[in-house]
Amino acid sequence: MAAPRKFDAETRERAVRMYHSHLADAQCSKLAARKHVGSLLSVKPETLRNWIEAESGAAPAQASADSAEVKRLKRENAELRRANEILKTASAFFAAAELDRRLT
Repeated sequence: MAAPRKFDAETRERAVRMYHSHLADAQCSKLAARKHVGSLLSVKPETLRNWIEAESGAAPAQASADSAEVKRLKRENAELRRANEILKTASAFFAAAELDRRLT
């Protein structure tokens, strides 16, 4: 059995409208706007974020797909940085060897 809903649809819509209004007027961050509206309406910022995402049509599945893509890109970036360091070290090694060869 699902937990009963604490806030009705009208409160949700009002909170989302207030969020968008505060975000446009105050020129603040999204988190700051959620905290401000949440404090006015006694709603947690996380709950407000969920309402905003549902209102905008952003699906949680899309967020998890984006998260997986970000993780993959971070791994790839780390691997490329390691390869770059190896190439720099090898380049320095061969440059030193070339200098030694020329001196002898």
